[in-house]
Amino acid sequence: MSLALGLVEFKTVPVAVAATDEMLKASEVELILASPVCPGKFITLVSGPVAEVTTAVTKACDAGNIFVVESHVIANVDNAVIPAVSGTNYVEKIEALGLIETFAAVSAIWAGDAIAKSANVSLLEIRLARGLGGKGEVIFTGQLGPVEAASRAAQDRLERDGSIVSSVVIPRPHKALWGALA
Repeated sequence: MSLALGLVEFKTVPVAVAATDEMLKASEVELILASPVCPGKFITLVSGPVAEVTTAVTKACDAGNIFVVESHVIANVDNAVIPAVSGTNYVEKIEALGLIETFAAVSAIWAGDAIAKSANVSLLEIRLARGLGGKGEVIFTGQLGPVEAASRAAQDRLERDGSIVSSVVIPRPHKALWGALA
């Protein structure tokens, strides 16, 4: 059985709460996150078997209708993604630093999965909307070559639907910079 992650971003809280309730009633999924984020958005994340997650996301999108900003189902989600969303990944050494910013918060999760699957890098954090004007951000590290490859992979995925704002790879970031970002 393949574990999937379902992501839905809404642009209004009341409709999001009702749609989240509908998606949880529609299939056997585990609620990972249901939270308002700035500015007035709401994000719901669920996990479970691909078919169940797909049913739940479809139900949420139907219930949310015009208030859905974006949704994704990620099959075989990388194990580093959920800890990165919760900010609990720890890396002892920062070599090169990659940052990707997305227009929608849930696109950052989608990008983080692509990054983790594309190269030997470590996800540090996937930031969802808070303090980002409703956008998302993925921060990752590793050796310079793999960080550049992972950044390109995420950019390619995000450019297909216009979800990327910007990206950068910083070789050997200064310790004070990393401390300020953490």
